[in-house]
Amino acid sequence: MRFLPVFLDLAAGPVILVGAGEMARAKLRLLLSAGASIRWYAVDGDRDLSGVSDADRARISFADGDPLQADLRGAIALLCAGAGDLAAPLAARAREIGVPVNVMDELSHSTFIFPAIVDRGDVVVAVGTGGSSPVVARRVREMIEAVVPARIGDLAALIGRWRHPIKARLPEFPLRRRFWERVVDGPIGTAVLEGRGADAEDQLKEIADPSAYARQSATGHAEGHVTLVGAGPGAPDLLTIKALRALQDADVVFYDELVSAEILDRIRRDAARVPVGRRVNKPGIGQIAINKLLIEAAQAGQRAVRLKGGDSFVFGRGGEEVEALRDAGVSYSVVPGISAGFGAAAQFEVPLTYRHEALRITFLTAHKAKDAEAVDWSVLTDEKMTVVVYMGMSAAPTVRAGLLQAGRPPQTPVGVFARVTRPDSKAAVGVLDDLPALVEQVEGGPAVLVIGDVVAHSAPWRQQQLQQLVSTYQVAAE
Repeated sequence: MRFLPVFLDLAAGPVILVGAGEMARAKLRLLLSAGASIRWYAVDGDRDLSGVSDADRARISFADGDPLQADLRGAIALLCAGAGDLAAPLAARAREIGVPVNVMDELSHSTFIFPAIVDRGDVVVAVGTGGSSPVVARRVREMIEAVVPARIGDLAALIGRWRHPIKARLPEFPLRRRFWERVVDGPIGTAVLEGRGADAEDQLKEIADPSAYARQSATGHAEGHVTLVGAGPGAPDLLTIKALRALQDADVVFYDELVSAEILDRIRRDAARVPVGRRVNKPGIGQIAINKLLIEAAQAGQRAVRLKGGDSFVFGRGGEEVEALRDAGVSYSVVPGISAGFGAAAQFEVPLTYRHEALRITFLTAHKAKDAEAVDWSVLTDEKMTVVVYMGMSAAPTVRAGLLQAGRPPQTPVGVFARVTRPDSKAAVGVLDDLPALVEQVEGGPAVLVIGDVVAHSAPWRQQQLQQLVSTYQVAAE
């Protein structure tokens, strides 16, 4: 992120506009819509303000003389739009005295840029691409326009009017935040968005006890809650909407090491982040200690999120955590995530079931060789069964040996799918007899192993077959 989004207080001083033509007038309209006072150097002498209301005209003053001699002190910003050769020296002067400057379509002379804007009154959304593609920014703005309620600014204005009175009655910040979240998400917020602003105002006035409204517990603290959130296999776009909301509402997030940095970026900025996971052959704090942290956070009135890769209830020990929370009398909820097996199936086009070929799926874990040795492989010999092995890279030789000894054919198609849905994902496909060698090809995990005829329908398998066919023809041609 090269450009930090900021909002200028246009009531603090004038904006100086230097330029002419439609480019200058476009900036003029934008500044007027934001309530700015403008000092305009119309360098071509055309001061036509047709189409500008009388109220807006009162906020425009025309400046005479050489713009290069303009007094920039006290200005909020300097804008050059259609200023020609004046732009570069003007920008240099502005930078010297610390006045933000924008030269239209000239990043090298600008210290700030204009984003694409979604304007909802008190709610303004700015979309920028670092100046590289205004068209992309406009397209994103159009997407946001479609989902942001038309009256969301009215809701922000309502909260703004009540912010200080409620702060005086609820000095504790976490409780106050919950109060406003309940306002936004509940009947009061709905009333505003439906155009019943007066009803919403009356409902706020009727709240006699803001603490009770914010669901204060008997201990005097906000009621704690734990949410188990499945982060999916890695791609942030695969987070559910409910998972995103939990991450934004959390006071503290306890996360595993396999959760990607892109997903951690979705956590609310001021939430505490506590790593509690472990990687292969590295010590962790242990499940009992994790359970204790979750319980303590909830009992302290915090909203805690237990964030883990994949899904909490698919080899994620979510069942143990729920049981511990239930025994401790802690409120909890579970948000499912896309499991790595399903992520691999979608990305690499592996149909885990297939008509007449694969009628059953078995999910198992083989974190260590001893885990694989404990599996009853004899129940996995059905050739119409797809076997998905989690955390099976280090135990691949034992998995291979167990299935072969039980009678699974050595030519059974298998796939090793690593870091699924991430930019560095990789697949290696072959046959069961070669499973350990395939694991080496993906160059590290995490990975899932998929064993069964369905792998022969996957995209990597088809690509491999095509490459072999091309190689055969090339050899024949030689």
